[in-house]
Amino acid sequence: MSAAVIAMTVIAPALAGAWLLSKRLQKLAERAVPPAGRFADTQYARLHYIERGTARDDAPSVVMLHGLAGQLHHFAYALVDDLARDVHVIAVDRPGSGYSTRRPGRAITLLEQAAAVDELLQQLGVRRAVLVGHSLGGALSLTIALQHRSRVAALALIAPLTTLDAALPRVFAPLQLGSDLVRHCVAALIATPALLLTRKRVMPEIFGPEDVPPDYAIRAGGVLSFRPSQFVSASQDLAALPTVMPDIERRYPLLTDRDAPPVLVLYGRGDRILDATLQGNGFVARVPQAELTLIDGGHMLPITQPASCAALVRAALRRASTHVPQGA
Repeated sequence: MSAAVIAMTVIAPALAGAWLLSKRLQKLAERAVPPAGRFADTQYARLHYIERGTARDDAPSVVMLHGLAGQLHHFAYALVDDLARDVHVIAVDRPGSGYSTRRPGRAITLLEQAAAVDELLQQLGVRRAVLVGHSLGGALSLTIALQHRSRVAALALIAPLTTLDAALPRVFAPLQLGSDLVRHCVAALIATPALLLTRKRVMPEIFGPEDVPPDYAIRAGGVLSFRPSQFVSASQDLAALPTVMPDIERRYPLLTDRDAPPVLVLYGRGDRILDATLQGNGFVARVPQAELTLIDGGHMLPITQPASCAALVRAALRRASTHVPQGA
């Protein structure tokens, strides 16, 4: 028997087993955390979102945008219901994440995702919004403020990505893939079993120095990371950043205009995913009107520090009440 035949008799069953395991975990994840809200079609994506609270003509809505490989349950974990007692809240699965899907080849860059979110808000009749962006959702919120300025009353950014860093967090290294063909193959065969095997090491890196909550998997939607589509979209999101982020950064001076929306930023000093000095202090140095608050904590503040995040959003709402966007 040739070496090739021997290899195939070993490799083929292993790949088949990995594929079956991935499909099984995907079904279990979707059964445990099914879609929680509604769907809206835009030209770039079909967006899944939840709405809580009551909209008022005299107050902006709060619109929440999650980070890389996340989904809206990161906000629904504690923040949404807290804030919805006082204000209209919308939490969105970014295109390709959670239960939102992209149109083929679209909604990959921040510019297209910004257009999709803006179209959603237009459909929902939201004229003014306080954007709450966590991590990559912070970069998306900044993009919306630059591209669709009249709709943005204020920004409340939680551990936001504000500049590209050459040093990629090591937990995201597996997402660095060169083509969609490779992404889909890895997602279907390798990514889910690998996450299953490494989650006890990876999750503390994402949450550290804080603990991973014991109810993260279901209440915060963590099990949805086992879906292959989540891996593909996160890899695409990461690969698209260098194509648009430098231009977005070059436009930050627009946020210093007198009629620019107020920008409030919250960072954990111990963040192991994004460096608080580079991403927080560095951003405020470029946009002096922005206000930075540092607290003891890590990267997953919407889950680990919801009271501090809620205070940030309420402060942004107060600032928004005196801000009149250009063209409003």
